[in-house]
Amino acid sequence: MLFTLPFPVIDPVIVAIGPFAIRWYALAYIAGIVLGWQLMRRQVLRAPQACTPLQVDDYVTWATLGIVLGGRLGYVIFYKPDHYLSAPWEALYLWEGGMSFHGGMVGVIVATWIYCRQQGIPPLAFGDRLAPVVPIGLFFGRIANFINGELWGRVSDVPWAMVFPTGGPEPRHPSQLYQAAMEGVILFILLQLLALSPSIRARRGLLTGIFLMGYGVARIIGEFFRQPDAQLGFLMGGATMGQLLSVPMVLVGLWLALRAKPVAEAPVAEKA
Repeated sequence: MLFTLPFPVIDPVIVAIGPFAIRWYALAYIAGIVLGWQLMRRQVLRAPQACTPLQVDDYVTWATLGIVLGGRLGYVIFYKPDHYLSAPWEALYLWEGGMSFHGGMVGVIVATWIYCRQQGIPPLAFGDRLAPVVPIGLFFGRIANFINGELWGRVSDVPWAMVFPTGGPEPRHPSQLYQAAMEGVILFILLQLLALSPSIRARRGLLTGIFLMGYGVARIIGEFFRQPDAQLGFLMGGATMGQLLSVPMVLVGLWLALRAKPVAEAPVAEKA
């Protein structure tokens, strides 16, 4: 191989004091949640107002639980069911990694639906304010995957291919960076620009549908460069698990976008 880029070896542990360690992966989740929370507080003030900033503050705990519990459960079910059936207690070993975006998404949807029912907030209206900030967490998560040297790409001869510490001697696509760009940067910019339009914000479910379609398409494309999980390999028709799980997202997103109708703004009551 004539041209390869050296993998920038970065310690996954930022600082360790005895058994206590702060990892880039954990910091990525924290940064995504905090930045998304603060941006969403501003976005809910735009008309038509779906909820109050205080209700966004209260929702953060629900979202965090949905991300962590759903993401871990999704990984256990979709990616390593046999392993965790033989050692179910290891499903609690969150510090060893292993999270599924699709599982986390389902967890957040359930948490959001319950919270909105409790607060009397239209779920789709709330989702339209949540969707544009989700790519922040996706970006940081993919960067953390890259720092950890995990979820690397397929073998390639492109000039920017890298030899990952755990990926064998062959250069591979830095697919984590591709996904960070598509699922994070590009999708974030697209949704933020669309969210500026009052007519789009008024069509309840449209931004949520666009997010689902955008992420689904970005994930399907990214999987063509990413090495499939070793325990799963290629599945139906040569597709990966990530691609198969993303197809329903695209279809549901398309359905939401097509049925989105303008909704008149209603007063939002502050709930204690």
